[in-house]
Order: sequence, then structure tokens, then C-alpha cells
Amino acid sequence: MPFARLTAATTPTAHIGLGLAAVGRPGYINLGRDQDLPAERTPEALLARTHELLDAAYAQGVRYFDAARSYGRAEAFLADWLRARPSVQDVVIGSKWGYTYTADWRSDADTHEVRDHGVASFDRQRTETGMLLGDRLDLYQIHSLTPDSPALTDTELHARLAALAAEGVTIGFSTSGPDQADTIRAALALRFDGEPLFSTVQATYNLLETAAGDALAEAHDAGLTVIVKEAVANGRLAGPAAPAPLRDIAEETGATPDAVALAAVLCRPWAGVVLSGAATAVQLTANLHAAVVDLDEEQLGGLGALREEPTAYWQQRAKLPWH
Repeated sequence: MPFARLTAATTPTAHIGLGLAAVGRPGYINLGRDQDLPAERTPEALLARTHELLDAAYAQGVRYFDAARSYGRAEAFLADWLRARPSVQDVVIGSKWGYTYTADWRSDADTHEVRDHGVASFDRQRTETGMLLGDRLDLYQIHSLTPDSPALTDTELHARLAALAAEGVTIGFSTSGPDQADTIRAALALRFDGEPLFSTVQATYNLLETAAGDALAEAHDAGLTVIVKEAVANGRLAGPAAPAPLRDIAEETGATPDAVALAAVLCRPWAGVVLSGAATAVQLTANLHAAVVDLDEEQLGGLGALREEPTAYWQQRAKLPWH
């Protein structure tokens, strides 16, 4: 299994991954992103920024990189970086299918991505991903699976996914929204020819939104690798937006709020990989300090008080503007 490479890695940051959602397209919902990227967000400018981040991440021990078909040109940027560095063979490359990027390189588009979890969408996007990443693709995930997704019941799609797994590509899913726990448990129950269909799950979990925690622990116990996304809540747990209790504990530990927020997730026994969504090398370095932040029980208890009701959290997230 490709994730065995992470188990064998010895760098403290090997279980922090880099997600490319914030740099593969000109618009995204992270707070402060309008200041994080160049004013002229041409494909060339974001290609250069992506390469800068990938170089910095790899040099500092990061070994998992995460993209998606709907992240603008993220797959293409990642593929370009891999071609330019053929000696880099100890990384795990993940991507996702199920959403199509529709913003046409605009940050003010009415619709940025459209979901389709059908077989035809899988066939098309699998071909597109293959043309870019080829045999470097280790993990292919259904993007933002929900309880009402046809991907949970479409046996033809399950056969396609099982066939891809037989070729050596790990099959997983990501999920979002207030029903993440229900989605995870429904996906865990899926079998194809008597075998579990999924080997990984990627879900939102952070100090504000912890509702999926028990389900993620169940997934880990069932043998799935758990990948955590949005660990700093799209910037709500970083910089000036961080709540006062988080800033106070960051000061106690000598770390930044984002590093503390990531450290609080890394200490969960079921967390296999925790993603950084950094858009600058400075943010990335701050995030990676999470690997050496040591939080005691009192501090973790104080951070636990930041938890929000899931529906309220996701309503707030839905209001974040595309910068």
C-alpha cells in the first residue's frame, strides 16, 4: 500500500501533507487568501507558487501531496513538479474525482465547481488525471461524498473503483458537511466481492468541528488511513482570526495558532495524515512546527471548549467568500 511509505518515513513532518486547493486556481475560500497570492494570479504565477510550496514542503519532510480535478490546474502543476524532479520517488500522491472545475480561471465566477459522482464522470476524470499524473497517482478519492450521493449505491461504479484498486491505485473518499459521520459509516459498510471498497477517508476535523471524530476512529480501527483536511478551518484558526483561547495557548507553547490547531489534530491516535493548506512558504513552515508542539491535557481541554455545533460550523463555512 502506498501509505507504507509514510510509515517508513523518519521525518517529524512525514504525517503532515500539503493540499493544493488554495494554489491551483485563482479563487478559494481561505481567509486572507487575497493577500497570500500575487495580485496577478496567472497560471504561470500560481505554477511558480505551487512549485515553491512543493519544494519547501519536500525539503522539510512532507511526503503526502493532495490535489483534485476541481482544484483548477493543481494536478497539472503537481505533475509538472514531479517531472522536473525525477529523483523524488518517496512521496505519496493523491487526487480526487467527482467535481468539475467550472470557474474558467476566474475568482468571481458564480459557480466554481459542479458535482457529479456518476460512472461517466469517473471515466472522464480518471482519464484526465491519468494523462497528467500517470503512474505517479497513488490514491484516487471520491470528492466530497455525502449520504445522498449515488456513489454509495452504484454497483457499476463500485466495479470501476475495484478494478482501479486491482491496478495498484488506493481507493478512498473525502467527505464534507454536517453529516460527515453518517457518510463515513455508510462508506465503511460498502463491500465489493466481499472486500471493503475503500482504504482511506479524508474528512474535515478541527478544533471547531469535531463531530466526525468517533466515525474517523471507527474507520481507523477498520484499517483505513485517515486524512484530515481543513485542520485550521479555512483560516479561522490561524493568524488574527484565531480565537483568544487558541492565541493564549499558542503564546504558552511558543508556536503560532495554526501550529497549535494542527498539533491538536495530530495527537489524535486515528489521524494518519493531517493536511496543511498553506498558500505561502511562511505559512507552510509555521504549519509544520505542529510536529514538535507538545500540548498537555489542560491545554487540550481548553482547546476543546472551542467546539461549535456542526450545523452552525458548516453554515459559517458556506458564507466564506471566494477570494
